Amino acid sequence: MLASSATNAIRRAASTAGRRQMSAITGVTGREIIDSRGNPTVEVDITTADGTFTASVPSGASTGIYEAVELRDGGSRYMGKGVTKAVENVNKALADAVIGIDVADQRAVDDAMLKADGTANKGNLGANAILGVSLAASKAGAAAKGVPLWKHYADIAGNPTPDTLPVPCFNVINGGEHAGNKLAFQEFFIIPTGAENFTESMVIGCEIFHNLKSVIKGKFGGDATLIGDEGGFAPPCDVESGLAMLMEATEKAGYLDKVSIGLDVAASEFKVAGKNEYDLDFKSPAGEKDSSLLLTGDELIAFYKDMIDKYPIVTIEDPFDQDDWDNWTSMCKDVGEKVQIVGDDLTVTNPVKIAEAVEKGSANCLLLKVNQIGSISESIDAVKLSKQNGWGVMTSHRSGETEDSYIADLAVGLCTGQIKTGAPCRGERTAKYNQLLRIEAELGAAAKYPGMGFRKPDWMG
Repeated sequence: MLASSATNAIRRAASTAGRRQMSAITGVTGREIIDSRGNPTVEVDITTADGTFTASVPSGASTGIYEAVELRDGGSRYMGKGVTKAVENVNKALADAVIGIDVADQRAVDDAMLKADGTANKGNLGANAILGVSLAASKAGAAAKGVPLWKHYADIAGNPTPDTLPVPCFNVINGGEHAGNKLAFQEFFIIPTGAENFTESMVIGCEIFHNLKSVIKGKFGGDATLIGDEGGFAPPCDVESGLAMLMEATEKAGYLDKVSIGLDVAASEFKVAGKNEYDLDFKSPAGEKDSSLLLTGDELIAFYKDMIDKYPIVTIEDPFDQDDWDNWTSMCKDVGEKVQIVGDDLTVTNPVKIAEAVEKGSANCLLLKVNQIGSISESIDAVKLSKQNGWGVMTSHRSGETEDSYIADLAVGLCTGQIKTGAPCRGERTAKYNQLLRIEAELGAAAKYPGMGFRKPDWMG
């Protein structure tokens, strides 16, 4: 019996070793493609014995100063935004670093690239180059194990029950750096917290989106229904009238009892340098500014509280500048129990910045953007640290996106409970929503929808 057991163990080990050898990286190819804003970005193919696996990297418009370095060429080509240097780094330095590594070992792949780069912010080889390889490797790793991508992400993170679909935060009104209107706040969400399942959340989101188009057209004319970078409308409204239109559209659609509201303020974009002031009229020329829209930190907190009292707001992202720790902390202390305070520019998916925000009590939710930190392994570290400290996690796209839908799988695999990936409009946005519909169908009766529990879904919640 013992001999038989030993023989079986040897056979299993040999089988595993053979399988791991079969999943070694044999080729890495990078190329320059175009994102949803018409700018270049990096795409990477990873080749193993199982085939070729492709991933592409998003890019932000309003980016935090503490994000990992996105390597651009400079010069006149593509107005300086070319990524041929990053692609060259994929094809040479990063290929040399990862070829021969088992794709099932995501940490080994990512660590090899971090070592090759040798900097804290990926400034040598570029976070966009490193992330492209990391993402493609994760897809290859899932194939090597014969599991869906969301299940592979769950395995890497140690999530035993990857069955929770995220609540979608539909960005249906665009402002800030994402639109050409005068609206200071960057994103206005409708959030179907009262839906029974993810499929119903999509029904609610799409119906309200179409009703909102009708509301905006009635108030401002057809030109106001043109869309911004993330598929939302960009009407000539202010913050409160924008919120009022969301509620009007929700009422017309018949979902007032099933919808909450969220904001991404992106306040770093309109902080007045060197002063405790925020210019909500920052897009107007200097001689045409409305002085009543120049608010101190305390006045801006008061403004947020007023909006929270008037509207069913459950989440506010980046309410202050990325270095304005005092106002972040005051805001979180005042309304953090009732409202989720999300760190994007503040935390940039970086465990060091997250730990600082936890210590100061400045936020209670991480915005998960993998290109801010530059690898799947580090992104998972950031999520686990956030969850261990009682935070929520919102998976997020970027304003410059591709058709790649990996963040849908990441949201399920890491049980984040919430995702923002734009309006239900534009192919690079709907690609993510459609992937979530596929995952829900694959999970069948096991699929869970957290609803109002989006801040604390089961895993490590």
